[in-house]
Amino acid sequence: MKLYNFFRSGTSHRTRIVLNLKGLDYDYVAVSLAKEEHLQPAFKALNPQGLVPVLQTDDTLLFQSPAIIEWLEEQYPDPALLPKDPFERAHVRALAAMVGCDIHPINNRRILQYLRNKLHQDEEAVLTWCKQWINDGFTALEQILSEDKSRQGFCFGDTPTIADAYLIPQIESAKRFEVDLTPYPLIREVEANCMQLPAFIDAAPFKQPDAPAKV
Repeated sequence: MKLYNFFRSGTSHRTRIVLNLKGLDYDYVAVSLAKEEHLQPAFKALNPQGLVPVLQTDDTLLFQSPAIIEWLEEQYPDPALLPKDPFERAHVRALAAMVGCDIHPINNRRILQYLRNKLHQDEEAVLTWCKQWINDGFTALEQILSEDKSRQGFCFGDTPTIADAYLIPQIESAKRFEVDLTPYPLIREVEANCMQLPAFIDAAPFKQPDAPAKV
């Protein structure tokens, strides 16, 4: 398999986590969003939306990280990243969707570039925008985590699920956008537990071959 992705992309990050949790090898193909390689004809031939990630298998091209992650769960069911019980599966999917549908999309690069370039907002306004929606989402997520009395260190249960794969990249973005995580002790606990696992460590943005060297 080949994963076309960008080191800092949250959708790419979550997909890398799932691939790692499944123990799957893949070729890393860097697509620079900074250089707008995702908007070039060569990449748009893979995904007409011009969005990363794209997963190329022997048979087909898969795009949209939720679809890729669900496909990986069905194709490689061990270890399972969704519970067996239908209601519990729905719960985990809902946690993932809180990030994937309601936080990440309105803070991703193309939205922020629109705020900067089309609406002429300065960086302070852009940060205010990002903090608003991340805090709204994290406040609700923190409450849901607190209400799950059977939870043991992760978003659900005592092992990672797709919800954790979605959450960790969003925490990375929250830090980049200077969000104060102090009000979210359970989210921070999930992060601490996940970041002890090689699957999460190795998927981190600055571990990727296209990441700039940290100064």
